[in-house]
Amino acid sequence: MKKILSLMLPLFIFQNGSAQIFKAKDGGTQISFFSQAPLENIEALNKSAIIVLNSTNNDIQIRVTIQNFKFKNSLMEEHFNENYMESHKFPSSIFKGKINEPIDYNKDGENKVTVSGKMEMHGVTRDITINGTLTKNGSEIAIASKFKIKVADYNIKVPNMYIKNIAEEVEVSINSILEPFQKK
Repeated sequence: MKKILSLMLPLFIFQNGSAQIFKAKDGGTQISFFSQAPLENIEALNKSAIIVLNSTNNDIQIRVTIQNFKFKNSLMEEHFNENYMESHKFPSSIFKGKINEPIDYNKDGENKVTVSGKMEMHGVTRDITINGTLTKNGSEIAIASKFKIKVADYNIKVPNMYIKNIAEEVEVSINSILEPFQKK
């Protein structure tokens, strides 16, 4: 994780060096997805995403390792990784974007935000805009969002025999607590 974080942070460094970088606390992130389908609901949870926020320019990046999604059923997890997400070929999903609204990071409180950027998943990159909240509380920032992704938009193929098992849209939820980045 330190290696990946060290690769992401240079993207946020500015000439004046005054950028305030926040990163997800260890164990402080949950990304889940839910697919409601006629035969069976599918849900999974990932607690190891890397999230970095630059409060100087509102840039945000999220990197999710696909194999870290955990299912209640091991066979679902196997099918998800091997047949649908092909995590051996596409190990990560990456979002790079910007919070559109100005945020006063010196003031505690909740802010409704929209975030626009590029989502790369399953070898496809698409422009997306999602709604969420950013809540400043002391030195920590909580981010939360719930949005839908169309499986077909990312060339995720569903075999005909499973078409009733998997919804065309999957609901994704992100909840994370960020803290100031401290170089160790």
